[in-house]
Amino acid sequence: MSMITKKISQISPSATESMSALANKMKREGIDIISFAQGEPDFDTPENIKAAAVRAIQEGFTKYTDVPGILPLREAICAKLKRENGLDYEPADIVVSAGGKQALFEVFATLCEEGDKVMLPTPCYVSYVEQIKLAGASALLFPTKEENNFRVTFDEVRENYAPGVKAFVVNCPNNPTGCVYEEDELRKIAEFLVEKGVYLVSDDVYEHLIYDGRKFVTAASLSPRIKEKTIVVNALSKTYAMTGWRVGYAAGPREIMTAVNNYQGHVSGNINSIAQIAAIEALSGPQEAVSVMAAEFARRREYIVDRINSIDRMSCVKPDGAFYAFANVQGVYGASFGDTVIRNDLDVSRFFLEEAHVAVVPGVAFEYPGYVRFVFAKSMEAIKEGLDRVERAISRL
Repeated sequence: MSMITKKISQISPSATESMSALANKMKREGIDIISFAQGEPDFDTPENIKAAAVRAIQEGFTKYTDVPGILPLREAICAKLKRENGLDYEPADIVVSAGGKQALFEVFATLCEEGDKVMLPTPCYVSYVEQIKLAGASALLFPTKEENNFRVTFDEVRENYAPGVKAFVVNCPNNPTGCVYEEDELRKIAEFLVEKGVYLVSDDVYEHLIYDGRKFVTAASLSPRIKEKTIVVNALSKTYAMTGWRVGYAAGPREIMTAVNNYQGHVSGNINSIAQIAAIEALSGPQEAVSVMAAEFARRREYIVDRINSIDRMSCVKPDGAFYAFANVQGVYGASFGDTVIRNDLDVSRFFLEEAHVAVVPGVAFEYPGYVRFVFAKSMEAIKEGLDRVERAISRL
C-alpha cells in the first residue's frame, strides 16, 4: 500500500524543471548542453535592487514580517498597479508570496473545491493543471489555433464553457506561445464569463515583454464589474530578472485576498524579508533596466523566429510577447535516429537533447502536442549555436 496520498501521487513533475534538471545532469557529466528549457532571463538583477538588499542585511532587517508582506511593499504594489494598469487597490487587497507560482496556487486553492472546473486555453503554463488538481478542481482544457497566433477568441470560450466552471485563466502574454489578447476580444470574453459568475485569474507576469507596439491590458482594468471578479497575479521574476528572489503577489477582492492571506499564514508565512526590501526598490526605483531587457529580447525574437523558419521540417509563428518561441516540429515526425522513430514531440525533444545536445520542452507539457518551446532569454551567441546544432542534427535524419 502506497504511503503517498492519491492527490499527490496524481501530480506530474514540472516538465520545464525536469528538462532543466536533465540538462544540468548532462552538463555535470561533462557534456556541453545548450538549454532552452527554463524561462529565466540571462540578465543579472539590476544593481540598485541588489544594493537595497545589501542595505537590508546590513541594517538587520532579518526578522519575520506580516504574512502578506510589509506595508511599504504592499503600498509600492498598489502604486505600481495604479500607475501602470489603472487599478485602484489598497494594501489589504494584496498578498505577497514566494513567486507568482505560490500566488497562483493559493488563489486556486481559495477559489476552487471538489467538482469545480477551471477553463484553460491551451497551450498553457505547465503548473496550472497540477495546481488546479491540488485544489480539488479539474481543468477544462480547450485548444487555440496556430493560425490565430494562439490567441484566444470569444467564440472558443463561448463554445467550450460548461456548467460548473468557477474560474478562467488569462495568461497574457502567454507561456509558452507569447500570444497577447486583443483588448476587444478580452473584453467580450470577460463580460461573458462574469455574466456566468466566473472568476478571472489574470496571470500578468510577462506584461512588460510585449512587441510590435502592442498594448498590454489586464482584465481587471476593463470595468469595475470585471474587476470585482478578477484576481491579478504577478511577479518580479521576469520583469526585473529576479527569478531567484522569489517575489510574487496577488491582488483582488478583499474577501478573497483575506482568505488567501489566512491560507498563506499556515503554509509559509511571510516571504524572505530581504527580498521584500529589494522588491520595493524594483517597483519604485529607476525602470530603465526593464526597457533595456525588453529591447534585447525583441532583437533576439526576430533572430530566433527567422532562424527556426529557415530550418527544414520546422516552423514558428512570431510571438507577440514574453521570451518563448513555440515551434511546430511535426515535420520531423516519421524520421529515425539510431533505432528510434520520431513519433511525437517528446521524441523530438529527446532527439534534440541526445543528438544536438540542446534542451527544449515538449509541447505536450503545455497540453499542446506537436510543438516544442525554445526560450530566447539567452545570449545571442547561445541561441545561434543552439540552433546551428539543431539544424545540423535534423540534416542528418
